[in-house]
Amino acid sequence: MKSLDAAQLNERDGYKLLIGSILPRPIALVTTLTEGGTVNAAPFSYFNIVTANPPLISISVQRKQGGMKDTARNAVASGEFVVHISDETYVDRMNMTAASLEPEESEVELAGLTTVASSKVAVPGIAEARIRMECVLEQVIPLGEKDGATACDLLIGRVVYFHVDDELYDNGRIKVQELKPVSRLAGSDYAKLGETFSLERPN
Repeated sequence: MKSLDAAQLNERDGYKLLIGSILPRPIALVTTLTEGGTVNAAPFSYFNIVTANPPLISISVQRKQGGMKDTARNAVASGEFVVHISDETYVDRMNMTAASLEPEESEVELAGLTTVASSKVAVPGIAEARIRMECVLEQVIPLGEKDGATACDLLIGRVVYFHVDDELYDNGRIKVQELKPVSRLAGSDYAKLGETFSLERPN
């Protein structure tokens, strides 16, 4: 077994080990609003559930040259964002939202996606996504202080409204096979939902 001291690795090597080991990772496509009213969108695979009661989810937004990225900055300023579950039906357009644009340029427009009004927050959602969650910002936690710079902003969002496509909703549950979620691997690789199996939880 190869043993590596994390303190001796450069940032890139540590990154490659993490994204090549912790997978597959679900992808949140997040929309936010700029102060000027532009709808920004970006995908994040550092994304997961925090707790179900209350419904909290987490998104880690990496800093760029020490500064907040648009998603984190907008979410902090407005206190709101919308999380969409990425799936096979719009994965190409989801990927386009990763483009580096100026803050007042819309990745939604670039990707040819359609905005839809939210029910409880001002930030619009994306109509092509078959699951979306309207969130208010519960907490933002700057993390990873190193050499005087913060590495990321951990956004904790409280889900205040769920939108689920009728074809996916089954008596309170999600038809996962119908959703066809996509997940992030390493490099430019993604994965579809493959073979599944069940294990009973021990008493």
